[in-house]
Amino acid sequence: MIRHTRTFFLTLPLALASGALAHAADPSMSSALPPANPPEARITNGQITAKLYLPNAENGYYRSTRFDWSGAMYSLTYKGHEYYGAWYDKIDPTVINWVHRDGLVVSGPCSALMGPANEFQKPLGFDTAKVDGTFIKIGVGVLRKTEGPYNTYKPYPVLNPGKWTIKKSRNQIVFTQELSDPDSGYGYIYRKTMRLENGKPELTIEHSLKNTGKLVIDSNVYNHNFVVLDHQPPGPDFTFRVPFPIRVGPPNPNRPPRVNNLTVVRDNQVVYLKPLSGTDEAAVPIQGYGDSAKDNEVVIENKKVGAGLKITNNRPLSRELLWSIRTVLAVEPYISINVQPGNEFTWTDTIDYYTMPASH
Repeated sequence: MIRHTRTFFLTLPLALASGALAHAADPSMSSALPPANPPEARITNGQITAKLYLPNAENGYYRSTRFDWSGAMYSLTYKGHEYYGAWYDKIDPTVINWVHRDGLVVSGPCSALMGPANEFQKPLGFDTAKVDGTFIKIGVGVLRKTEGPYNTYKPYPVLNPGKWTIKKSRNQIVFTQELSDPDSGYGYIYRKTMRLENGKPELTIEHSLKNTGKLVIDSNVYNHNFVVLDHQPPGPDFTFRVPFPIRVGPPNPNRPPRVNNLTVVRDNQVVYLKPLSGTDEAAVPIQGYGDSAKDNEVVIENKKVGAGLKITNNRPLSRELLWSIRTVLAVEPYISINVQPGNEFTWTDTIDYYTMPASH
């Protein structure tokens, strides 16, 4: 695994505009490899320390077109435990999504991000745009449409990443992206605040999306939650649970539903039957949630290292998926977004980090 141990940090002024060259951005940058020294920042509340890469159209770590460019958290430590980091060994521009190759996990540029990464999965205006026309990926910018159906794992040319503004203090960082595309009729102001709460091991991620265009913003968003807790492989040492009985396919009263040969569902938990290794991949679509935000909660714990986290969101689920390979355990809770012109939509992720007695 690649482990990011870089200890230098970008000293930010109170406000940094990194979108000044928005319209001059290189359209090919969506498939670019990360530069040697991408801009980054560090925040801390005295208990938690987090390190993030910053959005930048010219030399940002992530300049591809799947994930929101803001909040790329590549490290978060609490009481000696590391929660985030690279789940891939290398990045290859020829790869779509990711692959196992020669014993390595190889990611394409689109999927090569870490930590609590957001994706607005449904793009704006793709279906109505002509080939070589424009469409929008929230958190990324104005993209050029190419031949074929939309593929979230495929890089598209970035024509305009909008104007990014970054404001940083000791324990929080605020990202704002302003984007207007008269050709498509879409426009928005997207703001993300990542704050380490005072006096407790908690990360709050506040989002707001204001529709400044002429068309309705109809999309969805999820946090990929790439958890690499102390680089432990997903397996029986992990607990994964939600607040509702998980439904997977037709019920069988005589046997818990087995989604694959690696996991089994038991009431409100997904249980790993063995440590993931080699080319193992376990994907579990999670159903059974209701229309209340109280079901939008996930607890992930590792009894071997004695650490865990609880992830909650203040909006109801529209979809949920657990995905894991030997290097990462990731849960994707989706919410729906519908914002009329002139209106604003807000949502908040809260992640609590904690420790417990380790069992050896």
